[in-house]
Amino acid sequence: MRRNIRVSRLDRQAVEDQTVEIVERKGIGHPDSICDGLAEAVSRALSQLYLDRVGKVLHYNTDETQLVAGRAAPAFGGGEVIEPIYVLIVGRATKEYDGQQLPVNSRALAAAREYLTESLPALEYGTDIVVDVRLGEGSGDLQDVFGEETQEVPMANDTSFGVGHAPLTETETIVYETEHELNTSYAADHPELGPDVKVMGKREGDAIDITVAAAMVDAHVPDLDAYDDAVERVHAFVTDLAESRTDRTVNVDVNTADDYEAGSIYLTVTGTSAEQGDDGSVGRGNRANGLITPNRPMSMEATSGKNPVNHIGKIYNVLSTHIAETVTDEVDGIRDLQIRLLSQIGRPIDEPHVADAQIVTESGVDLAAIEDDVVAIVDAELADVTSVTRRVIDGEVSTF
Repeated sequence: MRRNIRVSRLDRQAVEDQTVEIVERKGIGHPDSICDGLAEAVSRALSQLYLDRVGKVLHYNTDETQLVAGRAAPAFGGGEVIEPIYVLIVGRATKEYDGQQLPVNSRALAAAREYLTESLPALEYGTDIVVDVRLGEGSGDLQDVFGEETQEVPMANDTSFGVGHAPLTETETIVYETEHELNTSYAADHPELGPDVKVMGKREGDAIDITVAAAMVDAHVPDLDAYDDAVERVHAFVTDLAESRTDRTVNVDVNTADDYEAGSIYLTVTGTSAEQGDDGSVGRGNRANGLITPNRPMSMEATSGKNPVNHIGKIYNVLSTHIAETVTDEVDGIRDLQIRLLSQIGRPIDEPHVADAQIVTESGVDLAAIEDDVVAIVDAELADVTSVTRRVIDGEVSTF
């Protein structure tokens, strides 16, 4: 089988060489990321339910999950939640198969509770945050496309596309690692930092500005001086991290909306802005590689919550990112690479309508000299596309 794989020169500068670059990452406690995390946790749970009960993943999607912000009254030393955050897990799911009733809603609620307990422990399930489930039955035409008959390579559920790029620029790396490190190693020793950390990176020439919005947990902040110290600690940590990843000039700002004189600071009860006015939706935050990158092409598809068997909005976004990373790891001479995978509904997912690799080579490297190697890797990864499904279900792949 000959797949439609195209390799061409990317008609622009590498992002690293462009004058202005903008990169964003929303942390795990951001309202949009809460929705992404819940939708994906429920998605994995439903996949496993179907595998356990009927031996294959049935039709479902949970990628329309919504969050309605609550109300809170933070205070130094500890405030309270006035109205809980409300989350509605929305989508479609197969609830009966071959005469067998499947506990879809209860499994979804259990998965949501487990995810929130592990990822956002300051949110008390059932009081600080309430989760509801409304999963309708899947439409007949999509169930037919999904294919109830077992087949080696599923058919695409939609005519859609996924995009990926590699390698990450210095700014992309700094933005990603800033949020990740703050919400892991740093937070482990600093309980005053909540998980709602948003990082915006802007590079102009060789000057990188990093703006961090870091929610502080009031129970661990006794007064304004303690809050100010907490902000300064985040500033120092992020500055050290950024300067260790680049030789460019770095400037870091933290919680720039604070107005100490007016008493307006980023203090929360639970560590997330979802407690007070910030709503959330699946797909409004990070793309499949964990970043928001306006300097690069991006898919509008929400990756989290989609079915991992034949839903192109998930599979091709995950796969294109993996292909881009694999190619740049294994083929020398690539400065910038973007991968675009386009499906056609009803066509096997290992045979995209087109797989497009666009490349900026390093100085002195001829594209023709590496084209065959690129094609071989893209072809091999497409041939192994079904492995994406298993890795997603096992939680080995991050979707946001």
